Amino acid sequence: MVSPDILTTKNSKIYGSIPHGGELINLILEGEELIELKQRSISLPSLLLNKKQLCDIELLMNGGFSPLTTFMDEIIYNNVVETMTIDGDKDEGLLFPMPIVLDMTKETLDTVLKTDTKQLALRDEEGNLIAVITISNYYQPNKENEARKTMGSIDPYHPGVSSIFNTKEYYVSGKLEGAQLPVHYDYNGLRRTPIQVRELFRTNGWENVIAFQTRNPMHRAHRELTVRAAELNPGCNLLIQPVVGMTKPGDIDYHTRVKCYKEIIQSYPEGLATLSLLPLAMRMGGPREAVWHAIIRKNFGCNHFIVGRDHAGPGEDKQGNLFYQPYEAQELALKLADRLSIKILPFQMMVYVPAHDKYYPVDEVPQGMETANISGTKLRHLLRTGGEIPNWFTYEKVVKILRDSCPPRSKQGFTVFFTGFSGSGKSTIANALNEALLEDGSRSITLLDGDVVRTFLSSELGFSKEHRDLNIKRIGFVASEISKAGGIAICAPIAPYSGARKFARDLITPNGGFIEIHISTPIETCEKRDRKGLYAKVRSGQLKGFTGIDDPYETPENPELRIDTTHTTVKDAIVLILNHLRTEGYIN
Repeated sequence: MVSPDILTTKNSKIYGSIPHGGELINLILEGEELIELKQRSISLPSLLLNKKQLCDIELLMNGGFSPLTTFMDEIIYNNVVETMTIDGDKDEGLLFPMPIVLDMTKETLDTVLKTDTKQLALRDEEGNLIAVITISNYYQPNKENEARKTMGSIDPYHPGVSSIFNTKEYYVSGKLEGAQLPVHYDYNGLRRTPIQVRELFRTNGWENVIAFQTRNPMHRAHRELTVRAAELNPGCNLLIQPVVGMTKPGDIDYHTRVKCYKEIIQSYPEGLATLSLLPLAMRMGGPREAVWHAIIRKNFGCNHFIVGRDHAGPGEDKQGNLFYQPYEAQELALKLADRLSIKILPFQMMVYVPAHDKYYPVDEVPQGMETANISGTKLRHLLRTGGEIPNWFTYEKVVKILRDSCPPRSKQGFTVFFTGFSGSGKSTIANALNEALLEDGSRSITLLDGDVVRTFLSSELGFSKEHRDLNIKRIGFVASEISKAGGIAICAPIAPYSGARKFARDLITPNGGFIEIHISTPIETCEKRDRKGLYAKVRSGQLKGFTGIDDPYETPENPELRIDTTHTTVKDAIVLILNHLRTEGYIN
């Protein structure tokens, strides 16, 4: 057991385990310093932070990422990427396995460097001042090397790799002065800084605390695992600290998850466990991420950390191969446990034994006993189809929360997203589908035709790649709001670029279905039709940058449907689409 320590950070005493590096960082200015900072920021150029950057800066400023006092400069970044340490000493250096960086475009960087102060105001999307950074170091990272070393892969299907590849071209560092933590309007009673969590431990008289990390709803197996961890470590209490920042794309939204956590926390023995939320942007980095999570929990005052099976793993690649082996994260965390100064508690997957009405670690199941388990995929299927979810798996109130949040597909909103050349038949089929769905059901339907959107939503945009992508992102945003509200969006733009189509899919799928339909009519057929006379204008030189002629069209690799209207009538196309929607459960 590790007893709690009283230590001093700046001018206050804190309770709990020694923070990583020895000091719990707090970058929020107060009093006259804060007033001066806000006044100074008025005349500075600004950068609106994205969600990942807001998560990172919150944990930088409140000490969750101690001992870091700012975003990593080039030397520390390279040390972390290559050695998992801040000082570059692979064998004995201070561990920190994940780069914490602030990325920006060359245009933004040049703007700041032209100023006398080299200062940049960092703001949230509403313009609230979060911090000011004085840029003293900037560099262009080797993103492929970063991905290979930190994620163990350069496959963009890995969400962490994709995030790295999508960062802007420059990383910057320098003195960071905090004005305030990012503003949250939800669950403020559960959002606690490291100092506040440590004070909670002091109030409760908790000397030894086991931290449990999760990004999924908790069920009986998770409850049994955590209770078992406390039983095997007498004198320990439990901090259930789920992530409410950024998790894996497609995960259940954190509002639904928090409702589940608030229900399940009531099932623990009185005084054993407490719930607190963590605004972390996960990288899904498996082994390295497990070590990172341990450091963060150490900074929150915990001295034990549960590392489960496939901890922070993103699952499988497109070929069905795991990015990380099931216990790879446990092995690395255990190997580095002494240097982390936190006790690592590795746990096997918990399975239910019906004959005993009890959960066991999978490697401790009595010989000959049958086991039962419901995978995340199976659970999503049961929710989508309205199937029965047994009481041995989860709690009745948790099931109700999940069903309210994840109704069967027949009650969900969805988007039908057509893509194809001009003249391929997209708009005609989209209009026909609109009529068919109006006849077939009662849900509201919105038709977002490419020409109509260009007139009313994107009239100021041209046809450069940047503007084409922005047009599709706008369509994707509108469609996501329609789907979120339970409606049906039918979109029929050309959408020539795969990146923008993926953006739309990723935006919509957390809240509804996404059905991509490639109208694959060949360009030759489209040109022969030329109902709008556009192809004739291209050939005569009156139009430039026309998709399929002198501007590329990136053919969808795996659309839900592919329809060539050369030999498929509109009526037959609608039959194909409606059959697909019925088969997938979107309509009855």
